[in-house]
Amino acid sequence: MLVLITGGTGFVGAHTIAATVAAGHRVRVLARDPGGVARALSPLKVAGDAVDVVVGDVTDPATVDRAVRGTDAVVHAASVYSFDSRQHAATRRTNVRGTELVLAAARAAGVARTVYVSTVGALLPATASTIGPHSPVGTASEPYLASKAAAERVARGHQEQGAPVVITYPPALLGPDDPKLGDQTTRLRSVLRGMMPVWPTGGFPVGDVRDTAALHAALLTASSDGLDRYFGPGRYVSTRDYVATVRTVTGRRLPTLFLPARAMLPFARLTDLAQRVWPWHIPAEYGACYVCACAVRPPQDVPPHGPAARPFDWTVADTVRWLHRTGRLSAGNAGRVLTEPCT
Repeated sequence: MLVLITGGTGFVGAHTIAATVAAGHRVRVLARDPGGVARALSPLKVAGDAVDVVVGDVTDPATVDRAVRGTDAVVHAASVYSFDSRQHAATRRTNVRGTELVLAAARAAGVARTVYVSTVGALLPATASTIGPHSPVGTASEPYLASKAAAERVARGHQEQGAPVVITYPPALLGPDDPKLGDQTTRLRSVLRGMMPVWPTGGFPVGDVRDTAALHAALLTASSDGLDRYFGPGRYVSTRDYVATVRTVTGRRLPTLFLPARAMLPFARLTDLAQRVWPWHIPAEYGACYVCACAVRPPQDVPPHGPAARPFDWTVADTVRWLHRTGRLSAGNAGRVLTEPCT
């Protein structure tokens, strides 16, 4: 099977490529930077000749059509995942327009299965105490969440018209080998560098990128079971539990003050405004605070395809080890995890 994967230079996309190649499929990647594909896949032990690269952007119709042509399946993982206010324009453009073009091209080409990678955040704010496959699309105004909600409506529109589109909802993801040091990996690094002494209360679902990648690879050939929406393996953790896990894994004290999430939202909006002119990243984004304030529990059962979620402390430990191994954390920042057996 020839599988087109968009977003292959990113965290989810690169790991999905590795899982897809391991499953025995041929992979084509649509990427703006062919060198970025090699850099993302080399740590995952995926040979450069194992993938075919189409150079271009998911917002260019001609490029998308060329990339989709001749494929048996598509995984659309390309998106800008960032709460950084400097990324708002790119977020809107890529997340919505890219989804429109890729899903339409796959449908027109008669692709047998398209996996659209959404996010739990596309369903926020929730209208019930839990969320599930039939939860309505969210109405958040925060740019990243709003863009993923708009893209979610595109994907659901194709489903309603009978197109073979499957939607996945990954939680916040951690794990090793993050090519671009994305939002969640950066947040964990900031915690260990002492840059996040204040946290909102609440919580969010979190999982391991390797488990989500395995789900995507499994869905390419999974038999139809009447489901077309799947939550990625993970679990809901409170922010207190998140920090407690990081403390346990590293053996560090990490003094932290927890404040009511909703009370922090006005301050977080001000930091978003300041971020537009401040050249260095401020780890106090409005979108992250908003998620903590309104996220609810997703399904906790094991997905019918793919693996069960691995323990959260294993994921944190593997991520911290990788951050240290690649020079992004000092030994003092990483703590005792460096002297403990690898998982």
